[in-house]
Amino acid sequence: MKHGQNLEAMSLDAGPRETPEHAPRRAHRFGWLRMLGVDAVLIAGSLVAATMLHFADGLSPACREVLPRAVALLVVVRLVTLVWLGLHRWSFHRSGIHEAVRLELASLAGTIVFELLRTLFFMESLPGQVVALEFFVTTTLLGFHRFAPRMVRQWYLDRQRAKAKGSQRTLIVGAGSAGDLLLRDLLRDRGSPWHVIGLVDDDPGKQGTFLNGKPVLGVLDALPELMKKHRVTQVLIAIPRLSPERTRHLLSLCRHQSVSFKIIPASFAYLDQKITSAMLHDLSPEHLLPRDAISFDHDEVHRLVTGRRILVTGGAGSIGSEIVRQVAGHSPASLVVVDINENELYLLVRQLQSRYPHVPVHSVVADIRDLDRMLRIGQEFAPQYVFHAAAHKHVPLMEDSPEEAIKNNVFGTQNVARMADACGAERFILISTDKAVKPSSVMGASKRLAEMVIRDIAVTSRTTFCAVRFGNVLGSAGSVVPLFKQQIQAGGPVTVTHPDCTRYFMIIPEAVGLVVLAGLGGYGELCILDMGEPVRIAELAANMITMTGLVPDKDISIVYTGLRPGEKLEEVLMSEEEELTQQVRNRIKVARSPAPPADFQLQLKRLDRAARAGDTHDVKRALQDLIPAYTPSKMTGTVAKVLPAFAPAKPSAAEQNVSA
Repeated sequence: MKHGQNLEAMSLDAGPRETPEHAPRRAHRFGWLRMLGVDAVLIAGSLVAATMLHFADGLSPACREVLPRAVALLVVVRLVTLVWLGLHRWSFHRSGIHEAVRLELASLAGTIVFELLRTLFFMESLPGQVVALEFFVTTTLLGFHRFAPRMVRQWYLDRQRAKAKGSQRTLIVGAGSAGDLLLRDLLRDRGSPWHVIGLVDDDPGKQGTFLNGKPVLGVLDALPELMKKHRVTQVLIAIPRLSPERTRHLLSLCRHQSVSFKIIPASFAYLDQKITSAMLHDLSPEHLLPRDAISFDHDEVHRLVTGRRILVTGGAGSIGSEIVRQVAGHSPASLVVVDINENELYLLVRQLQSRYPHVPVHSVVADIRDLDRMLRIGQEFAPQYVFHAAAHKHVPLMEDSPEEAIKNNVFGTQNVARMADACGAERFILISTDKAVKPSSVMGASKRLAEMVIRDIAVTSRTTFCAVRFGNVLGSAGSVVPLFKQQIQAGGPVTVTHPDCTRYFMIIPEAVGLVVLAGLGGYGELCILDMGEPVRIAELAANMITMTGLVPDKDISIVYTGLRPGEKLEEVLMSEEEELTQQVRNRIKVARSPAPPADFQLQLKRLDRAARAGDTHDVKRALQDLIPAYTPSKMTGTVAKVLPAFAPAKPSAAEQNVSA
């Protein structure tokens, strides 16, 4: 045989080799023997120690004689009860209150059984006081045997985490069940960068108590003092569905501290009471909106959308693309996405085809200002529902090019509405804006005029026309939130037009969900979304700076640039001339607007001629004649000023009474 063959034969004769992974399995398989072995020694020692303590002057001969038999019997009894309750299989890392209770029950059961046996065999030689003393000694030693390794491990990990490079001294806001579960996970996680100093909670009953060894240091209002005292750099918010008022209050307390924020998901209540540090995410502007989150009945939306032919203009934009995504998820018969931006349209349709392969999606590059093109699209696809989201929305740009706002927002809307009428669409939904109310900008006036256009067409059409009016949406193209994020990432300054400027905000998915329900529900010709309380832009900017761990007016300043042409300090969702008829459902109200003037078509032709001629002055005069409430802006801008980053307004009642 060759040398290699000899080696192979030797390895075969030697039998199967033990691989390294077998060792932990064998250790786990026989670990309970070591556990019971240590328990036996502790139990025996407990009885001997209890006996010695009771007979301080020395053991009697009778006691000395029965003690070995009593020790042997006690060890057997207690080991049987431990095995009976499963305490021979123990996790040194995950044991908790339930295991402690089982240990107490096992110890008590063992004592009862041993006491019965003592009365039969050792009554005179071994007093009952010894048994009682042994119960306490044994329970203490068995508990120490099982829980001490975990306590030592947690203490060691906590010390190592505190000394580790990049470690962040952390406070947890909320000492309830969510805070408890989060803290447990952080203490077990070797790789966690967060060294928890303690917790804060406004519950008076929790003050001065401990949670998993960490103290509840105070109430929420004590955060600034606690952060300074303990040099805190990270705040973890462990309060499920923390209200926007409390979130803003929390940020205002921390505004002068360089501290970062993380929050548990709002869906914590639905996570089967499980939470890990991996679920934590950054605070976002959505957490600051002064209103409750909106829930939708997806079955209702499904009944409205499924099996219908739907067309969306401006489908590649912020609002339009969200309409497309939400509608696609409810199995429409077909989905036509129209937009002039071919790049974004291409990317959106690819995403839809990948996510909803069963939905027939058609991408159409088209300009809504081309009436013939719109009519051909309507004839080809015969949509039953038309969502019209295409529009020029940027206020200052439309002030510089008012004729483009008119051609796109007014006559483009007219073209799409005529298409819907010509192809026999059941419903037409116009996406409008709060800037259409008492407009001070060309953009706002053009959207108000678009509302009037579809109302005029609706008089003679079989199609049901509806305008849905709402304010700003967080994260949309051109909104302040992406701009603020870019400016903060660049190191500032953050630009705000005016310290007292306010706007209504809603997140895109919620706004679009309400648009679908309002537009397809057949409630009326003008639906207005309830967007809660308006938000001060200066406060939003300061809070966004604070959320990134920076200090407004110290790390990043806020520059007040003055209102731009066409902008207002505050927006409203309805004018005095409009009559609020009813609130048809949560967050959706129905209003009636004044009818268009009798010579509406003649004035539209005049406006069309002025827009085609590029006569800016005549465009604005025609808008004023059509919309008496329109007041053209005469502002040319103001010199930018660097002011304190945040001048707090008078707090609302809700913010004054906020508690954690």
